[in-house]
Amino acid sequence: MKTVLITGCSSGFGLEIARYFLERDWSVIATMRKPDASVLAPSDRLRILALDVTDASSIAAAVDAAGPVDVLVNNAGVGAAAPFELTGVELARQLLETNTLGTMAVTQAFVAQFRARGTGTIVNVTSSVTLKALPLVSMYTASKAAVNAFSASLAVELAPFGIGVKIVLPGRSLETQFGSNAYRHGLESADYADLIQKTVEQMTDESGPMTHASDVAEAVWLAATDPTAPMRIPAGEDACEWMREASTNR
Repeated sequence: MKTVLITGCSSGFGLEIARYFLERDWSVIATMRKPDASVLAPSDRLRILALDVTDASSIAAAVDAAGPVDVLVNNAGVGAAAPFELTGVELARQLLETNTLGTMAVTQAFVAQFRARGTGTIVNVTSSVTLKALPLVSMYTASKAAVNAFSASLAVELAPFGIGVKIVLPGRSLETQFGSNAYRHGLESADYADLIQKTVEQMTDESGPMTHASDVAEAVWLAATDPTAPMRIPAGEDACEWMREASTNR
């Protein structure tokens, strides 16, 4: 039985990823900043651990409690919608500390055990906004694009030790709580009113292609179980479309 540890499982993509792996008979370690056992059905293959990706002591405690794992899924993240002009230093710092440095810190905590065993897979969930430029998410995009670049370099660095690194890029989703949990700053600004209205309409349009949580779970499963899968895996119809456009425009 293989074991996967997933960050950010209290809701959204992380919760669906945990369910997906449990349904396929994996041992799942679902981590959350504030553990809530009620979000997942009880299973003798499920453990729920506390893990705050911005807290070094929390990461160390979770790694010790988890023991050996076969796959690490870095899913935890925060979102932000804000004109860059109105993006404060604290918001920028929180995005980078959670989405970028948090992913790096958790990854670093597991590399030694993967290297010692000569096997292991790291799956970093980023975003398809790194494929297609969108307004109002410049800092969020920067925090996720940094993880893409980090992952590409890390994949080359760890390949000699039998460790794989993959990136899953979800598209726009209305099924998760990510949008409602995202930080919003300066969206009442009169100077950006027209752009804000247009962007909000675009992001909440249910008629266009979008990503479902099940799409992300399937993409993470592919990344975790198929060593021949590409390093960058889009998740969702819109993400696949943006990936094709990005490849064409290179």
